[in-house]
Amino acid sequence: MEEFRRAYSRLCKESGTEPQETVLQQLHQLPQGRLDLATQSLTVDTCRALGKLLQKESLLTELILSDCMLSEEGATLLLQGLCVNTVLQFLDLKGNNLRAAGAEALAKLLRQNKSIQSLTLEWNNLGTWDEAFATFCGALAANGALRQLDLRNNQINHKGAEELALALKSNASLQQLDLRWNHIGLLGGRALVNCLPSNRTLWKLELAGNNIPGDILRAVEQAMDHNQDRQTVFRESQARAQVLSKEVRHLREEKSKQFMDLMETIDRQREEMARSSKASAARVGQLQEALNERHSIINALKAKLQMTEAALALSEQKAQDLGELLATTEQEQRSLAQRQAKEHRLEQQEAAERESKLLRDLSAANEKNLLLRNQVDELERKVKSQQEQLFLTKTELTNTTAELKMRAVQAEERLELEKKRSRQSLEDAEHLRFKEVEHMTRHLEDSERAMQERVQRLEAARLSLEEELSRVKAAALSERSQAEEELIKAKNQVRLEEQQHLAHLEEKLRLLAQARDEAQSACVQQKQTVADAQARASQLGLQVESLRRRLEELQQELSNKDQEKVAEVTRVRLELQEQNGRLQAELTAQEALKEKVAALERQLKVIASDHREALLDRESENASLREKLRLKEAEIARIRDEEAQRASFLQNAVLAYVQGSPLRTLSPQK
Repeated sequence: MEEFRRAYSRLCKESGTEPQETVLQQLHQLPQGRLDLATQSLTVDTCRALGKLLQKESLLTELILSDCMLSEEGATLLLQGLCVNTVLQFLDLKGNNLRAAGAEALAKLLRQNKSIQSLTLEWNNLGTWDEAFATFCGALAANGALRQLDLRNNQINHKGAEELALALKSNASLQQLDLRWNHIGLLGGRALVNCLPSNRTLWKLELAGNNIPGDILRAVEQAMDHNQDRQTVFRESQARAQVLSKEVRHLREEKSKQFMDLMETIDRQREEMARSSKASAARVGQLQEALNERHSIINALKAKLQMTEAALALSEQKAQDLGELLATTEQEQRSLAQRQAKEHRLEQQEAAERESKLLRDLSAANEKNLLLRNQVDELERKVKSQQEQLFLTKTELTNTTAELKMRAVQAEERLELEKKRSRQSLEDAEHLRFKEVEHMTRHLEDSERAMQERVQRLEAARLSLEEELSRVKAAALSERSQAEEELIKAKNQVRLEEQQHLAHLEEKLRLLAQARDEAQSACVQQKQTVADAQARASQLGLQVESLRRRLEELQQELSNKDQEKVAEVTRVRLELQEQNGRLQAELTAQEALKEKVAALERQLKVIASDHREALLDRESENASLREKLRLKEAEIARIRDEEAQRASFLQNAVLAYVQGSPLRTLSPQK
């Protein structure tokens, strides 16, 4: 207020007048936000200065100017300053003898000011001039901020009461009106009673001392009681609406919080799925590299086979002239080749059975031994008719069977040891596999060099070996055609497997991309299942590796046995067929190479089948995870629908409550 006092003094000095000492004293002693100048006789200059100050005052909320003997000009200047004030809420102009000019200034104030809520005009003469009071009532009808109006002792007659009644029909904010000690009379009272049904905000109307009959006063009291009840109901409904809105906001906050938590969990699950997809992609890359290595090995074997075929072609060219002399030996050799082909097919079938039945290795080996014994017996019966030296071969065959049994036992022991070693470290198994491949390549190179040397020796002794070369030519042609067919089949199968593998990989990547939104529990289950699948894959790989080694050993033993059998048969025959025996040894070496190639192809098939099974398992797991994700999404959608239904039910209940309440039926139409 010190600034207000200094500004008042400055304005008075600028206008050429001295500030009133009484006003300065009141300004010095006033509390914050309240200006009380009651019973102070204010001059026109003081009113002008106060009007200018009140235009920009932002702290004053209450102004008391009762009994200040304001003139018409002073009151007009003060009220003009208050027209633009936006802070003042309480104005007291009691006992200032305001007349027509004051009524017009008050009308302007009510039209322009939107902050004054309480206006006290007791002990004035506003009702003496009908036109000025009608202007005041028109401004009151347009005002939407005033809550309390005191018009006691203002000489209001029945015409003024009628104007007030018209104003009350349009006014929607006034709640308390005091008209005591005026001259309203019967006509004015009736006008006021008739306007009250249209006004639903006024709940207090004082009409004592106006010569109004009692029945009209009772009607006014009933209308006021009705409006008061309506106000209480409205306040209660507002309180309930606030409580309901708070509850709705609280529910919305909780739902938003739950939704954010759910989104965070989904983001975490997406990150985990991205990490798992990266790991699976790395695993797929490793498997692809292993397949590439297998393909390179197959290509190397194919190149070596091509070299051997070229060497055989050279030998065929040299042996074309000797085809007629070796017809008889060719027939015998064909019969032997057919029997050997049958034996090889049986061995391949047995090997497939061993691979499919991992727990029946020993029984399969015994069956194969029995088959070998039967084959040896057949060969012995066939050779007995020609030479008597097959008795020695029988004894040797029995010895070889005993040795084979011993070797089978040793192979089983080595199998157990290799299983233990493979379980200890997968890296050692891979290293051993690489060494075996190198050993096979070296063995193939050595055999190739040996074959070249033998071909050179055959060229030196071609006169004596023409019949055998023609036989070898026919056998080599048949074997080459078989090898080419097997190679074509292997190529087609490898291509199909590669295509299937790539298709599975693409499908898997797409499924992994779709499954990024699954829940955290599903991720944990997927990790567990992936770990189990990896463990199973490692175990199966170890078992396949051990079986492959055992099959290689058995095949090596069988090839050795075949070589020994051929050597025994050749020893029984004439000494002149020694060179034929050498060619037979070369043929057995080539067959051993082909068997190794077939074994490698079977290993590739087994590995590819294992990969396909693992991929199928992964696909089934992904399908189950997608089903879980779909169920989770359905549950989330159901929860959202339930929440939306609850919110709609709550909104409908609130609207029904508001529409069904008596407040809505009695409220004015906006």
